[in-house]
Amino acid sequence: MSTVTVIIDKKKYRTEQGEMILRVARREGIDIPALCYHEGLSPFGACRLCMVEVVAGGRPGITTSCTLAATDGLEVKTATDGVVKIRRGLLELYLAQAPDAPSLRQLAAQHGVTHSRFVRERQKDAPEEKCVLCGLCVRVCNEAVGAGVINFTGRGPETKVTTPYREPSNACIGCTACAQVCPTEVIQIADVRGIRSVITWSDTKVALKQCRICGRTMEPEPLVQEVHRKIIDLSEEFKDVCIKCRQRYRTVKLHHMDMAKTK
Repeated sequence: MSTVTVIIDKKKYRTEQGEMILRVARREGIDIPALCYHEGLSPFGACRLCMVEVVAGGRPGITTSCTLAATDGLEVKTATDGVVKIRRGLLELYLAQAPDAPSLRQLAAQHGVTHSRFVRERQKDAPEEKCVLCGLCVRVCNEAVGAGVINFTGRGPETKVTTPYREPSNACIGCTACAQVCPTEVIQIADVRGIRSVITWSDTKVALKQCRICGRTMEPEPLVQEVHRKIIDLSEEFKDVCIKCRQRYRTVKLHHMDMAKTK
């Protein structure tokens, strides 16, 4: 792939043609906020926070940098008055939607937004009331995990993320990837009595596997099976064994090997 020169805030950077500008900026230490961006997932452009202004080398105007591909001579500015105004307005809207999300409040504060002018009625303790529809959970479940457990439903203000027909899913492998990428920490997961309950997704339940050595619960059965299917060189002695027992086994084995060498 050919190398091109892009200009970000009047400074030149070399990058591969087609690489998204947000990725280039972050690699070079340029601060552009985003809620829906993840390096391991395809560009989405839903949150709109990563907007930049195209000055030259492309269609002029304000656009999302996570979907803006690098071309030779492309010039963008990341903090023009127009960009900053849009960004702060969006952050206020997100704060109105999920005012209790620590990571969101921190991001907003970093960009000069500490409160929201917008007020909305909220249903207490309803997970969807804290969701900002960034789509990260949907994309990680579909693109990275390949389980396809959740997706968007409804239109406009009725849009939500949920399971098909809002019923418990039998496709969930209990990997918790959705919760790990969620910027508002709205996805609730609990491990109780050998069952992992993904409460947010219609109280989907996945059985936890037991370590065959110590008997403690470990990862969910479907997740263990998926790992075994993809990691074909996994040693038989480590199958169905928790991390602590694996570490203990390796420590003992290495100790015996060292003792044998000294004899």
